[in-house]
Amino acid sequence: MLLRSFAALLQFCTIIPTGKIQDFGDFARRSWLLPLAGYITGGIAALLVFFIPSPPLAAAVALATVLLLSGLNHFDGLLDLGDALMIRGSREKRISVLTDPHVGAGGVGFGLCITLVTFGALQSAAVIGYAILAGEVFAKLSLSVMTAFGKPFRDGIHSLLHASSRPYFPLIAGLLTLPLLLILYPLSWIVGIVLTLITAAFMMWRADRIFGGVNGDVAGATHEIVRAVVITGFVFLPLLH
Repeated sequence: MLLRSFAALLQFCTIIPTGKIQDFGDFARRSWLLPLAGYITGGIAALLVFFIPSPPLAAAVALATVLLLSGLNHFDGLLDLGDALMIRGSREKRISVLTDPHVGAGGVGFGLCITLVTFGALQSAAVIGYAILAGEVFAKLSLSVMTAFGKPFRDGIHSLLHASSRPYFPLIAGLLTLPLLLILYPLSWIVGIVLTLITAAFMMWRADRIFGGVNGDVAGATHEIVRAVVITGFVFLPLLH
């Protein structure tokens, strides 16, 4: 059962082939597994960049790898949120823009800003491979937090995950980040956890004020923003091993 849940997790979070299509419910009932997907995507990116001597190129390859391995699903949420944030008007109008499949200038601009910050932080990191791995794992932890505590404002994938989640799921997901201590100093791990929780809490608060809750786009955008925030934090605090 756990293996099926892990396969369903990879099918939900990545484009990595896992064979037979798994029941989404197997993942939803064990969404605390989310950080494991971060080890996969971040680990693949880290392996690729360890052999690239140029920091700018390594950072670009690392970021491109995790975005592509995720099928750009979370990035799509970032663009949708950007469009909604640039719109003035009622809550209903903003929700309409958020859920519109088309992307406007606000989404492109917001996505570009977060991507540039992530790229700049990555190329400034002490060890780019470690930074992208940790960034991916903490970003997945933020999804667990959003899934458990982000009140849905409409039916969809997020509402299904939220209904199956439990308040203690983020705690289990947090414990799954402990292997990062093999590449991070204890203080840097704490910084990653704190930045993840603060960013996720802020995103839930703002989403509740603007949209009346959270949906999959907001959760996906939070994933991308948390990655940027955590890696930037590592740059300001040289805490990597």
